[in-house]
Amino acid sequence: MNSPALPSPDLTAVLNGTSTLPQLGVIQAQGEDAANFLHNQLSNDVVLLPVGQSRLAAFCNAKGRMQASFVLTKTAPDTVLLVLSQDLLAQTLKRLSMFVLRAKVKLSDASEQWQLRGLLGDSARAMLTDAAPWHTVSLDESHAVALYPAVVGVVQVPRALWLAPVGSALPAGPEVAPEVWGWSEVVSGVALVSQPVFEAFVPQMLNYESVGGVNFKKGCYPGQEVVARSQFRGTLKRRTALVHSPVALAAGQDVFTPTEPEQPCATVVLSAARPDGQGFDALVSGTLESQQTGWRAGNADGAALELLPLPYALLEDI
Repeated sequence: MNSPALPSPDLTAVLNGTSTLPQLGVIQAQGEDAANFLHNQLSNDVVLLPVGQSRLAAFCNAKGRMQASFVLTKTAPDTVLLVLSQDLLAQTLKRLSMFVLRAKVKLSDASEQWQLRGLLGDSARAMLTDAAPWHTVSLDESHAVALYPAVVGVVQVPRALWLAPVGSALPAGPEVAPEVWGWSEVVSGVALVSQPVFEAFVPQMLNYESVGGVNFKKGCYPGQEVVARSQFRGTLKRRTALVHSPVALAAGQDVFTPTEPEQPCATVVLSAARPDGQGFDALVSGTLESQQTGWRAGNADGAALELLPLPYALLEDI
């Protein structure tokens, strides 16, 4: 019998169809040096990424803290699209542009040129069948990227990101509310960085090394030494967990533990209401020690947050 905090498998019925994604935007990198330039700036390999395929990647500062993260898709040998949180687009475009120098690449806000849709259930399956995360099916100028599934109880519901030029025919499926898509993102266990958590985490604090967002064999990029040291010296002390809350949570909100009431021990990364009205689920990044002593929302006397199983295994420290 499921714990009361575990979502009911009946919720899979609402995770079917397509959703608008107003919270996301698109940066385009175009030019003969586009892949090389991004390869030198991001946490994942862009040079060896085949045309028509996608990856998760982080853009870090010199201290390894994430300034943004992307689902990136190489649409042509000289073109890469970066899908990211809309509230970070302008500043990320400006920061990346500072490093262009003599590279033959043009960076631009391409949000008005591309349609973005989230695909759930049958709509995702029709495009990608049972493809592994980040596998991409490209047809003409449209691209469907397999994301980590939404896990409801023991049921895995396929999720995908669809991007195509404005005016393209939309994927088939019933309309899904953006709030439902947001919940599916939470229970997938994988979140993009947004403004409230700007520069709050190194990639491993969001489990990015466990979900294909970090390549430890590629060359240098800003913050690479910090990211590598965290992984290879066994210094990972913060991780992201999936939790259930009886009260609403917000990205960037502090989380506390009763054993150290004066000092926040964790931060909310992403939160959404359950579609059945039974509370809220969230991704929270915090210390491994405090996960064991218990998390409370807002302050040490706040509502207790209940840990739920992550939908994927964490890569062990090396």
